[in-house]
Amino acid sequence: MARRTRRLWTDEEKRSICLQTTGPGVSVAQVALRYTVHANLIFKWLRDPKYRPKPGTGSEEADLRFLPVEIVKEAPLIRQLPAADSQIEIELTGGHRMRISGGYDPEALARLIRGLTV
Repeated sequence: MARRTRRLWTDEEKRSICLQTTGPGVSVAQVALRYTVHANLIFKWLRDPKYRPKPGTGSEEADLRFLPVEIVKEAPLIRQLPAADSQIEIELTGGHRMRISGGYDPEALARLIRGLTV
């Protein structure tokens, strides 16, 4: 049976390995495979403040962005027209046909037609 040898990692190597886990889309398991070390060992290093990456040193903050938000009291109501027993058939360019039965919003229908014919 092969005898396992214990690898010794320097503090700088541990910091470097822990820092690599902060990349976008990178998992601890991927980094562990890269260095042929058990993922639990990296998790142990990450709990130690000596090796844990400092905030702002990883690339996780490079992707953060603030977006404007507007808070309104109520969302505008969409008016519903009563369903009719009629049916509309519209022939579009290119041989396409659109059939609408029942109630519809004429403005929404006009936007849809413009979008399909552009």
